[in-house]
Amino acid sequence: MVASSVLGFPRIGANREVKKAVEAYWAGKLTADELTKAAAEVKKFNWTSLKAKNVDFVPSGEFSLYDHVLDHSAALNVIPARYTGLGLSPLDVYFAMGRGRQADGVDVPASEMKKWFDSNYHYVVPEFSEATDFKLNFNKAVEEFNEAKAVGVVTRPVVLGPISFLVLGKAGRDASAGFQPISLLEKLIPVYKQLLTELKSAGAEWVQIDEPILVLDVAAGLGKQFTSAYSALAPVAPKILLTTYFGRLDSNLDFVAKLPVAGLHIDLDREPGQLDATVAAIKSTSLVLSLGVVSGRNIWKNDFTRSIKLGQKAIDELGAERVIVATSSSVLHTPVTLASENKLTPEQKDWFSFALEKADEVAVIAAALSGSQDPKITAALEANRVSIGKRREFETTSDDAVRKRVAAITDEMLHRKSPFPKRREAQKGHLDLPKFPTTTIGSFPQTKEIRSARLKLGKGELTQDQYEDFIKKEIEGVVRFQEKVGLDLLVHGEPERNDMVQYFGEQLHGFVFTQNGWVQSYGSRYVRPPIIVSDVSRPGPMTVKWSSYAQSVTKKPMKGMLTGPVTILNWSFPRADISKELQAKQLALALRDEVVDLEKAGIHAIQVDEPAIREGLPLRRVDWDAYLKWAVDSFKLSTAGVTDATQTHSHFCYSDFNDIFPSIQRLDADVISIEASKSDMKLLEAFKQFGYSNEIGPGVYDIHSPRVPGEQEIKDRIKAMLGLLPDHLLFVNPDCGLKTRGWKETEASLTNLVAAARWARQTYA
Repeated sequence: MVASSVLGFPRIGANREVKKAVEAYWAGKLTADELTKAAAEVKKFNWTSLKAKNVDFVPSGEFSLYDHVLDHSAALNVIPARYTGLGLSPLDVYFAMGRGRQADGVDVPASEMKKWFDSNYHYVVPEFSEATDFKLNFNKAVEEFNEAKAVGVVTRPVVLGPISFLVLGKAGRDASAGFQPISLLEKLIPVYKQLLTELKSAGAEWVQIDEPILVLDVAAGLGKQFTSAYSALAPVAPKILLTTYFGRLDSNLDFVAKLPVAGLHIDLDREPGQLDATVAAIKSTSLVLSLGVVSGRNIWKNDFTRSIKLGQKAIDELGAERVIVATSSSVLHTPVTLASENKLTPEQKDWFSFALEKADEVAVIAAALSGSQDPKITAALEANRVSIGKRREFETTSDDAVRKRVAAITDEMLHRKSPFPKRREAQKGHLDLPKFPTTTIGSFPQTKEIRSARLKLGKGELTQDQYEDFIKKEIEGVVRFQEKVGLDLLVHGEPERNDMVQYFGEQLHGFVFTQNGWVQSYGSRYVRPPIIVSDVSRPGPMTVKWSSYAQSVTKKPMKGMLTGPVTILNWSFPRADISKELQAKQLALALRDEVVDLEKAGIHAIQVDEPAIREGLPLRRVDWDAYLKWAVDSFKLSTAGVTDATQTHSHFCYSDFNDIFPSIQRLDADVISIEASKSDMKLLEAFKQFGYSNEIGPGVYDIHSPRVPGEQEIKDRIKAMLGLLPDHLLFVNPDCGLKTRGWKETEASLTNLVAAARWARQTYA
């Protein structure tokens, strides 16, 4: 009989209960015990809901109040010294590591965050050194296994694997030069042995150990480490399901197939082509094979016919008892359920499957592969066949005007009229910016009043005219604030925008939207990704009205704000029937029209943000060139339609630029801003090494934390930057947008930023 499995579940709650509880705790409105109770209710819902869907392997241990990697660091005592000895409770130490803390005499910044592989989820990067003292502060896997058992659900606990934990981390500030975290593996294994021994004693039959780095090139050199680690762990652990996702094993399969584990999970949604090689490699073993046929990353309904075909191929070679039907990864990356969506049309709703619906899918596929004659399974298979057929029919339609316009793209459309030095001279006359110009990344605090006005508009309690008058007042207030603080290049603050992707999707043809399709981005920050369902085009200007109004109330230069094509694509749920390249170029043409219209309206600085361009990079280096070609071309297509006198900007989030530096240069943006404050300026080494020639604004403080940086702290950062970058190219700005921050901390932080920039002008005149 074929079993069914879900690798992980959204931890936000069907109604965002966790977000509300965590933020209430931070605000002092909820006690730690009350927070624990709120979390327990969400976990109970998750476990019992999956059990009710007839899922055989229900996950536990992957729930988190902030981030599962941070949980693992806290549990294994990987806590940097700067967070210890502060008189904080373990819970407050945990949150301080995630978001920083500046209260009650404690002033400590947050840890670095990075994107979780090629997703929009951010994890808190573990820090290691020779002094790291691994020990089991608490056994989260056992605690949640017992907690689930108490509500009647026997789960398969989930644990982040030791090698992925080390490789995804970084050398701490106290590490010696050349230190590599993987060197700590032998020191770490005894703690894992304790964790797994206790789990087995608690009655767990299986444990899911996630080793996602097995789909990366770096794992090819770690075969010996994997062999030694799992040879030590297997004898004391429950049966181990070694879990990979988001990519393919490739040559790493050679050593993975020989590891002393009980099962292996592979992602067949992203990489269906790896099935044959995997089956051949493990056929002579007793390994169980978990087939990730139901996507944990997208929201499209599963094609049962296709999945059953893949499953049957595995069964024919291995036998039904050695096959599990599973989600491709944790369904953390999808919304909780379609049940609360009542504004989608029946046709649209029939296209989609969220986390709970995906649980239904794995159960039905497993039952079908087991030969079930249950009328409910038969009916589900037929309904799926009809649904997929209708969707395929819809996909055959296209907007000929959009397709023809993409086909007519020329190389000339990808390039500015003049090289950067000539453009820079033309831009000086329009913008008249001082040395070390100060600016922000775009958004300002989204207050309760702004959110309330947007809600009232949606309910019909405000007319469109009333709402627009409100937005104008908000914009003028933001402009006056920036003038007061002394910023040089202003922004309109984006009060009209619900989200940097959703806002544009709502004004473009080709998107649909959910009411409650929330997905975790980091901590308590959730987003509602739009869904691309057909060809994309721009029916009219999207931002010109608001940027023009903002420019009309100030003599200082105003920066227009757009989200780039690759980021809109990556932060939406994309179509699965056409290439991402085609979708990106459709978006780029729509944005190109907007950029040209902004320039015509008198906006001579235009920022087209691409924080997801590095995130979208394929996990295998052999696949990089093709992606980078169309991703960079899409950005250039968006921005190259303006005259030399218009300054183009772009913004990038946490990224390892060394790997893709030539592509960053090829973007040819006049100014780029990057998140740099949490990485101890390490990101800037690439810019010094390769010699970046255009202007750049490395973030001088972390906006993901409520902590206010001191003026001297920002001065020190500017000094450090000038050791790596030419002074005439340096902008001074925060790490990212200020949407999630409060006004009090925003004013204090930007006041210190402007003071530090003025000091720099005097010091480096």
